[in-house]
This record gives sequence, structure tokens and C-alpha cells, in this order.
Amino acid sequence: MKDRRPSSTAVPLYGIFLLIALMLLWGVNWPAIKLAVSGIPVATFRVACVWFGGFTLLAVAALARQKVMPDRRLWPALIGVSVVNIALWQVLSATGLIYLPAGRGTIIAFTMPIWASIFSSLFLGERFTRRKLFGLLLGLAGLGVLIGPEIRGIVAAPVGVLAMIGAALSWAAGTVWMKKVDWRMSTVALTGWQLTLSGFPILAWGLWQGLRFEIGSLSPEVLVAAVYAATIPMTFCYWAWFTVVKIMPAGIAAIGTLGVPVMGVLSGALLLGEPVGGQEVAALLLVVTGLAVVLIQPGTLSRRN
Repeated sequence: MKDRRPSSTAVPLYGIFLLIALMLLWGVNWPAIKLAVSGIPVATFRVACVWFGGFTLLAVAALARQKVMPDRRLWPALIGVSVVNIALWQVLSATGLIYLPAGRGTIIAFTMPIWASIFSSLFLGERFTRRKLFGLLLGLAGLGVLIGPEIRGIVAAPVGVLAMIGAALSWAAGTVWMKKVDWRMSTVALTGWQLTLSGFPILAWGLWQGLRFEIGSLSPEVLVAAVYAATIPMTFCYWAWFTVVKIMPAGIAAIGTLGVPVMGVLSGALLLGEPVGGQEVAALLLVVTGLAVVLIQPGTLSRRN
């Protein structure tokens, strides 16, 4: 029988639309998170986000009569990938934004595809080419431009930068891990389970820190930002990302993240009044160019849908 699967280099038109939506909605989410964690403890905020998104998507899968329960043999992998792909990312990225402007935090976090290219070479057998090495060096140069002039302050208080780099590494590792497993369930249910399971380690971390929540002290701006971050990014955006990873090659799917730091920097300037100067622009260009060098190759786009 003729193999009807899409070629490894095809980019379905449906996937392109999802990537554009992710660029816009995830980009705006960064200043929203920055604003939300200014008034809500990180653990409280993140547990609320992942459990709202997880329970909502599992309910959608059940109402659509999709397979909701994973196979028994998949539980260890599902728990592990939920911790790496979601829990660590959620905690580390939100923690980083306490110490960094949203625009700068976005640029550091979205070096993820560069790290993913390294992990895919190590664990998926993909070749680590000169193109990948050049892209990695460009990305690291972007980080150097961004944090170099403030290296003394970072050495004294490195939490923000280290947390955001850790977030990028965890997301990259989780993405590669997802590609290694045949999940045999719908993307909606898989997304719902990852979000739901990730809430437990986040909750444990929060309880260890002394979980608290004071609704009366929150400003309207913080509430609006928190509601946005807990709804659209945690339901539609996660579903869209996992769909893109499923229907496209991992490297090509990551092209969609190229626009997110751009939107993060712009929305941070518009919504939070964060300054955007030559340092941010230079770092952004280096990181985006590095990602493009690694990910964009001739003949990767297709009009198939």
C-alpha cells in the first residue's frame, strides 16, 4: 500500500495558521505573566493555570468522545514528560519574570529550539551539523549581548537569567521526549493530562514555599492579566503547540517560535512600558537569526493541508 503520510519536510497550511496564532497569543502572554506574578505568588498562579487548562481540555476530549485514558504502559512517560515539559517550564519561566523584564525574558526562553536541536541530535539520532553549530553560536552571542553589560549584577543575583535558561532547557528536553513516544491518544487529551499532572509537583513546590493567595489585594490589571494567562495560553495555545509538534517535523515546528520573542518584546513595550533599545534589538536579531539558520532549510514549506 502506498504510504500516505506527509513527507518529513512538508509544512501543512493548517499548521502555518496555528503557528501564526501561537506567535501572537504566546507573545502577548509574556507581559501578562509578568503582570500576574507581580501580585500573585508564582506557585499559586501556575497551579491555577495548569489545572484550569488541564481539566478544561480533558472535559473537551471526553465530551468529544475521544480516548481520554492513556494506556497503562504510558503512565511513567506521561508523568515524566509532564514534569519536564510543563511543570519545570511553568515554574522557571514565571520565576525568571520576577527578576527580568518580559521582553528580555522572552528572548532568553525562546532559545529553546537551539537547545532542542542539540537534544534531538543526542537522543533522536539527528546529525549535529555545522548549520546547527553556527546557529547555536549566534544564539549564545545574542544572550551575551543581552546580559553582558549587566554581568556584575547577574553574578550578584543570577536567579532571573538562570531560571529562564533552565526553562528553555526543560521545554527543549520535553519537546524531544514527546517525539520519542507513540502516545496513541488525541492531542487534546494528551495536552490535558500533561497540564493536569504537572500541577502536582508545582503544588508541592508551592506548599514547601508557603502557598498563599490574597484575592482582595489584587489590582484589576493583575486580575485581567491572570485570567488571560490562565485561559487562552493554557488551553488553545498548548493544544495548538502539541498539534504542530505532532503534524510537523520537530525542527520545522519550532520555526513558529521565531515570532514569539518579537511579539513578546513589542507587547512588553506597549503593555508594560518596557524600554526597547539597541541592546534588545541586537540580541533579538542574533537569536532569531540563529534559530533561522538551524531550522529553515530549502524546500521546507508545502501548500499541503
